[in-house]
Amino acid sequence: MSNIVPLTMKDIAREFGISVATVSRALKNSPCISEERRIAIQRYAKEHNFMPNPIAESLRYARVQPIKTIGVIIPEFTHFYFSSVLSGVENAASRRGYLVMVAQSEECYEKEVKICQSFYENKVCGIIVSQAKDTLKYDHFKMLQEAGLPLVFYDRTCTGVNASRVVVDDYMGAFNAVSYMIEKGYTRVAYYGAGMNLEISKNRFNGYKDAILKHGLRFDPSLTFMCDNRADAEMITPDVLQQPVPPNGFFAVNDDTAIGILYTAKRMGFKVPEEIGICGFTNGQRAVACDPMLTTVEQRGRQVGEEAASILIDMVEGRIAPGEVVKRVVKTKFIVRGTTR
Repeated sequence: MSNIVPLTMKDIAREFGISVATVSRALKNSPCISEERRIAIQRYAKEHNFMPNPIAESLRYARVQPIKTIGVIIPEFTHFYFSSVLSGVENAASRRGYLVMVAQSEECYEKEVKICQSFYENKVCGIIVSQAKDTLKYDHFKMLQEAGLPLVFYDRTCTGVNASRVVVDDYMGAFNAVSYMIEKGYTRVAYYGAGMNLEISKNRFNGYKDAILKHGLRFDPSLTFMCDNRADAEMITPDVLQQPVPPNGFFAVNDDTAIGILYTAKRMGFKVPEEIGICGFTNGQRAVACDPMLTTVEQRGRQVGEEAASILIDMVEGRIAPGEVVKRVVKTKFIVRGTTR
């Protein structure tokens, strides 16, 4: 394998005692450079097998005009919903001639701040983001807006920033699911959800609570648990099911949590759906890989991603006026499978 270091424009500039900008103009046949100097620089570049670096060129150009690249921040790559959103973003962006640069916050505020700074420094033309669970301060998002960078939130929206957003109808998705469960005889439904600092958590909890009250049942705070992942669900569910009056139904804010409940209930000898009903929220691939298959609320992440990309590109291209805030809601779909009657 060759160890020859590629010639750069800096090398050529050093050889001739001129600036990199002058080299760039000469290689592009700029009339601002004398013909004698242009020929000499071009001959030297050819003799030394100089090849222009397209990435460096695009970054130099970006100092004047942003390159057509969208920055996307997702909380975690392994979550089916976020990967489906990313697929929607990429498809919509590709159709309109844009590239996508992706970063994962890993549910960490500090990393989210660094990603925003990196995207800004790399001259993306706009950012699509779902905030991390522990994000409580929003200065990094406000900084982007003040710098004139288009910003669109999806899923987890930031109430502290007046920005465009795309969400699913979390409230109605939860309300319809819990209503169905109650109507099927699961009259004591437990709730497994995330912290209330997130708007989606509030909406899903309120949908759960209102469904209970609308059906004439008493809301029992002892049946609500801050639990939004499979590991925690498997840890707390044994105690929940051993209460003096245990729940006969569970509504979880995502499929992985619901599957953790299902696994634990079956291991403890409960029959699903005869004795216990379980409903999730996502409709990812795991929902049909468990036994029985999971009743769940479909979030339609791909459509969310396409809507978010469409809004952002319209902002970049001036179809949406600066300062105008666009809010779109994607409807959920309730899917009945084997974990409920």
